[in-house]
Amino acid sequence: MVMLRGFLVLVVFFLLGEALRVMAGLPVSGGVLGMIMVTFTLMLRGKVSDELAEASRGLISVLVLLITPGVVGVFFIVDQFTGYWTTVVVALVVGTLLSVFTTLLLMKNAAGLEEEGSDYD
Repeated sequence: MVMLRGFLVLVVFFLLGEALRVMAGLPVSGGVLGMIMVTFTLMLRGKVSDELAEASRGLISVLVLLITPGVVGVFFIVDQFTGYWTTVVVALVVGTLLSVFTTLLLMKNAAGLEEEGSDYD
């Protein structure tokens, strides 16, 4: 039941993101907008609920299955990239480097918080 409530929270934010995308006419996925809203909500709250944490753990374990359809879909539109390969490669490299750098900073901050927390034990 806990995981079901967490999935419900994620679905609600997905729907809110999709509604924002449609109403504002934004060229961004509703899922991305929903995850941005989840992130800001969690930042304001300062904690993650048990329900959301449990649902997230369940989704992370099948993350490859969630990403695969988009990756496979690229093979069907590969001819549309003609003349844009430089842009695609630059976007992939920059996106990967930003992802790695962001993950490094987050892990560094999280490790710092754990070390500070251990001083109080």
